[in-house]
Amino acid sequence: MPASKVHALLDDHGVSYEAHEHPRVISAQRLAAAEDVSGWEVAKPVLLAVGNQLAMVVVPAAVPVDLEKVSRVFGGNEVRMAREDEFADAFPDCELGAEPPFGNLYGVPVFLDERLRARSQLVCRDGSHTESITLAVADYVRVVKPEIADLAADTPDS
Repeated sequence: MPASKVHALLDDHGVSYEAHEHPRVISAQRLAAAEDVSGWEVAKPVLLAVGNQLAMVVVPAAVPVDLEKVSRVFGGNEVRMAREDEFADAFPDCELGAEPPFGNLYGVPVFLDERLRARSQLVCRDGSHTESITLAVADYVRVVKPEIADLAADTPDS
């Protein structure tokens, strides 16, 4: 079961969270609709290739990653979206495309967009397209210890 690794991590750290089942959804914005929350509260993990390394950038579902901003965070290094074949093996217990924003569980560094950090709670996948969890952003930050930066595209709503 994909959720067991994420749930075990949260349980080990005494994190209170809610687990939900919902119809199969692929996009993060559809996850927001299925959970009846704003796309600003859904954590969308995006896997990037920085040289030969993977990195996970977590942004609100409502906005795309800004690769120029991310490149600056990585010291001007070339950054691109990772291909599925580059990260599928890194998340062996997850459905492809349903990776949870807990890259720390898989040896992948995590970078959290400051807009999501400013929220009180977040909704995210737990490794499946049919299950998600809701938890306090403060607990997520405490457990994952992501680097927090401006990573998402600017929008009038942000």
